[in-house]
Amino acid sequence: MKMLIAAARACALALVLPLSAAAQTDAYPSKPVRLIVPAAPGGGADFLARIVGTRLSEQTGQTFVVDNRSGASGTIAADATAKAEPDGYTLLLGQSTSIAIAPHLYQKLGYDTLRDLKPVTLVAEVPNILVVHPGVAASSVKELIALAKARPGSLNFGSAGNGAPSHLAGELFKSAAGVDMVHVPYKGAGPAVNDLLAGQIQLMFAPMVAVLPQVKAGRLKALAVTSAKRSAAVPELPTLSESGLRGFALVSWFGFFVPVGTPAAVVDKLHQETVKALKAPDTAERFAKEGAEPVGNSPAEFATYVQQEYARYAKVVKDNGIKAD
Repeated sequence: MKMLIAAARACALALVLPLSAAAQTDAYPSKPVRLIVPAAPGGGADFLARIVGTRLSEQTGQTFVVDNRSGASGTIAADATAKAEPDGYTLLLGQSTSIAIAPHLYQKLGYDTLRDLKPVTLVAEVPNILVVHPGVAASSVKELIALAKARPGSLNFGSAGNGAPSHLAGELFKSAAGVDMVHVPYKGAGPAVNDLLAGQIQLMFAPMVAVLPQVKAGRLKALAVTSAKRSAAVPELPTLSESGLRGFALVSWFGFFVPVGTPAAVVDKLHQETVKALKAPDTAERFAKEGAEPVGNSPAEFATYVQQEYARYAKVVKDNGIKAD
C-alpha cells in the first residue's frame, strides 16, 4: 500500500511541475521589467534598447523601463545585472565591449561574463566604418595601406578608448596590412570624430552611427566597413576583406542577458518576444538608420557566439599588448 501511495504522489508531482513551468511562462511578465543599458540617453545603445523595449512593452502589456548605467566600458551595467535577482525582471543590453573585451583588460571585475550572465539573444550587430579625413591622399583601402607603408608612424588613428572595438579594429588592421600607425585613444567616439573632422587625427574605425552623416555630407571619406559582409546602410562600401585584407571581420554587437539562475521558461519567453520585436518591419527600418542589423538567434546560439567572441578578443588583447586606460 505504501508503495502505491508513493507512486501516486510521484505521478501527481510529475503532472504539477510542467503545469507550474507553463503557468510561470504564461504569467511573465506580471510587472515592469528593468532594462539596463550601458550608455547615456541618446547614444546608439540607448536608441536600440528603446526601440526594442517599446515593442516588448506593446507585446507583453508590461513596461520595459530603460535604466541607463553608462561608464567604465559598460562594466557598471553588466555588474549591476549580474548581482540582480534572477527572476526575469532585470534585463541587460550587453555589448561586445563589456561582455567580451573588458574581462581581458581589467584584472578585477565584479562579474564573470561566462559564469554570471545568461545569454538570451543577439539583438544586433553594428559594423564600424574605416573613415579618413578628406586631406588624406587615399580613396581606397589599398591606397591607404600604400600611404601608411610609405610613411610609417605618420598616420594617427583615433578610437573611443583603449580596448574599444574601434581600437581593436585599428590594431587588427595594422597587423593584417603590415603597417605602422599611432593609436590615439579618446574618452568616447564623439571626441575622436570631432578631432578627425578637424584633421587632428587622420583616420578612424568609427561606429557607423557616429560618422554616417559626416560621410554623406562629404566631411569624411569612407573607405570600407569592418563587417564580414557589406552593410545594408551603405551597400556601396566594400568590406575590408573585399579590399585585400581577406578574412578581416570585426563588429560591435549588442545582446540581451539576464542573471544566471533566471528560470529557463522566462528566458525562453524573453527570447520569443524579442525575436518577434526584431522581426517587426518598423524595427528593421529604424535599426537600419543606425547602421544596425537585427539578429535574434536562439539562447544556445548566442551563448556559443559569446564564448567565441570572448576567446577571440582574449587573443587580440594579448597579441597586441592592449592595456586598459
